[in-house]
Amino acid sequence: MANYIIHKADSRGYADHGWLKSHHTFSFAGYFNPERVNFGALRVLNDDFVAAGMGFGEHPHENMEIVSIPLEGKLSHRDSTGSSGVIEKGEIQFMSAGTGVTHSEMNGSSSEDVKFLQIWIIPNKVNITPRYGQMSYEVNRNELKTLIQPTPAEGTLRLQQNAWFKMAKFDAGTETSIKIENPETNGIYIFVLSGSIEIDGETLNSRDAIGVWETNEANVQIKENSEFLVIEVPMKIN
Repeated sequence: MANYIIHKADSRGYADHGWLKSHHTFSFAGYFNPERVNFGALRVLNDDFVAAGMGFGEHPHENMEIVSIPLEGKLSHRDSTGSSGVIEKGEIQFMSAGTGVTHSEMNGSSSEDVKFLQIWIIPNKVNITPRYGQMSYEVNRNELKTLIQPTPAEGTLRLQQNAWFKMAKFDAGTETSIKIENPETNGIYIFVLSGSIEIDGETLNSRDAIGVWETNEANVQIKENSEFLVIEVPMKIN
C-alpha cells in the first residue's frame, strides 16, 4: 500500500526580505521544522519572488545538485565554472556543485519581478567536478514531459542522482497515471503550480504538494486546468 505525505501551501515556511519573498517547503535558512527537512534526496524546494534589479550575490555551494525553474520573468545566472546566461519560463537549468562553486542568481530584468523555483537534490556521489547545464522545453496539453533523468538523452538534463523531473500540463476532466521509474527505491513529490488535482481522494490546489512512495504509480484526476511538477528521488540517502 502506498505511503503519502501532504504539504499544503499555507504550511510552508516563509521569509520576507522585501526584495526577496520565499516560501520554503522544507527547512531552510531561518525556517526549521524537524518534520520537514527533506523528502528522500529532495532537500530544498523554495518558491521565490525576487524584485526587479535584485538578486543573490556571489555565494558558495558544494556537493549539491541545484535546479532552477523560472515561472515568471527572467533569471540571470553566473558561476565560477565560467557559465552564465539568462533563463525564463520554458527553460530549466542545473548546477552540480560538486567540489565547490560560487555563483550568483539575479533578476535578469531591471523593470520586472521574477518568480522561480529553486530545488536542491542531495547527490549520490560527492566531490565531483562541477557541471552546469540548461535547456528550453515545451509541454503540450495533456502531457507529462521528462526534463531531467539519470541517463544522458537528447532533450533532457542529467543530475548526479537517480532522479527524474517531469513537468505536466493537463486539462480539467482528464486523468493520468504517473509511473514511478524506480519504484523499488524511489518516491515522487508532486508540486502543483496552478489549478487543482486529486490523488487518492486528496484535493491539491496551487502550491500544495504530495509525496508518494512504496507504490508503482500515482493516479491523478484533474479538477481544473493544471500544471504541476513531478520530482522522483531515492527515498534513502546514501
